[in-house]
Amino acid sequence: QIQLVESGGGLVQAGGSLRLSCAASGRTFSSVTMGWFHQAPGKEREFVAAITWSLGSTYYADSVKGRFTISRDNAKNTVYLQMNTLKPEDTAVYYCASARQYSNSYYYLQGIYDYWGQGTQVTVSS
Repeated sequence: QIQLVESGGGLVQAGGSLRLSCAASGRTFSSVTMGWFHQAPGKEREFVAAITWSLGSTYYADSVKGRFTISRDNAKNTVYLQMNTLKPEDTAVYYCASARQYSNSYYYLQGIYDYWGQGTQVTVSS
């Protein structure tokens, strides 16, 4: 099993920045791809960004391209999501997830992820 713990959420004004962290523990050697998803009130959980541990290949939802950056620190088993130029519509609970597989076609699908964190709240005020 893999345990994932998110941190770094909070309240920020529109245009501001936050950096989320996701620390992985347990059988981390089985993790291939890490993803960030978010879920706004009353909406379904949606893909935000993904990264592979080995090559650091990155993928982004169109809504965050140019504003968010996903990165990883293999030595710390930690993945980050740097969020800049935040908008009120970015308000959501942010979850990180781990997949035991790599897919450059389906990285955005929740179904390929095996483990999930509990989430961290991000609130962007206008």
